[in-house]
Amino acid sequence: MTASGAGTGAPESRALLPPASAPGASGGITPPAGTGAPTGNGDGTGTATGARSGTGAALGSEPAAAAAVRAGDASVPGRRISGPVWAALAVVYVVWGSTYLGIRVVVETMPPFLSAGARFVAAGLVLAVIIAWRQGPSALRATPAQLLSAAVVGLLLLLGGNGLVVLAETAVPSGLAALLVAVVPAWVVVLRRASGERPGPGAYGGVLLGLAGLAVLTLPGLSGDVRLWGVLTVVAATVLWSVGSFSSSRIPMPANPFATSAYEMVAGGLGCLLVGLARGEQQGFVLAEVSGRSWTALAYLVVFGSLIAFTAYAWLLHSAPLSLVATYAYVNPVVAVLLGSLVLGERLTWPIAVGGAVVVAGVCLIVSTERRR
Repeated sequence: MTASGAGTGAPESRALLPPASAPGASGGITPPAGTGAPTGNGDGTGTATGARSGTGAALGSEPAAAAAVRAGDASVPGRRISGPVWAALAVVYVVWGSTYLGIRVVVETMPPFLSAGARFVAAGLVLAVIIAWRQGPSALRATPAQLLSAAVVGLLLLLGGNGLVVLAETAVPSGLAALLVAVVPAWVVVLRRASGERPGPGAYGGVLLGLAGLAVLTLPGLSGDVRLWGVLTVVAATVLWSVGSFSSSRIPMPANPFATSAYEMVAGGLGCLLVGLARGEQQGFVLAEVSGRSWTALAYLVVFGSLIAFTAYAWLLHSAPLSLVATYAYVNPVVAVLLGSLVLGERLTWPIAVGGAVVVAGVCLIVSTERRR
């Protein structure tokens, strides 16, 4: 998946861009996809979301993309793309795309919500320390209203969005989860229309393609190839991530986008921990039985998914054309599917291939339409 700007007047052409992080990447994160996520995502850390983490991020990426709401449009006609920009973009492509794989490995021996909570609280606290060290404690300053807004958005993105993706990945392949998360931009367009905005005709076409692809992607659940509840859980996560992304640019948020992401990660992480305890995930969980592979994946999600990729994405929002940055929305799901197949041996069935291609085409149409507006 992602800090969002204070106030409500985000330019329409930037409201699509996320972090942390669509759910999953970002942070998950991904996090989080075109108009909404990490790739989180998925899980995404996303740190990037709708106008903001996560991802997909991806819902694998962290909540940081809402900085796009406040950053000036870095797109300059005829501007040459530098090597550092391509390097940062490669980090966002690969790291946020890989967060879905990381989540899948983590939940092999760790409880879903407790592991997600530990990840986000750790990442949020480390980010806050870095901010205070590099920019001074005043950079973390926020009013009670801004803190409340950041907490609400963090809960929507990281508990509702990323947390549900982590839960679903105990039952569905990581590649399928990433492709389901990729539909986030379509939900954001629907929310924008419901609020009175008028997206272009191409955006509506992208929504129809995205929903058609989503219908095809649910076929493995209906046929019994994967558990249907896992598919529906990811769909619910995309809706919650989209609501959080959409809301982030319309409510008062802390002035510093990095501080906003830190507060969101801590709030969302604490929410995940509380839900995990309420579900009884601590019962029967023995720390000594966690595999080294799961520990490594968790550390990867914290350091690379939530911190390094988030920082790269936030820097790109200020240093690269937004139309170029937005391409993560359709690259992350492809990376996730390839890694799931190569590393975990996940089968690439025809519904996943066809449905995923349709969803990515819909996202591509939405992003290309919005960047022309």
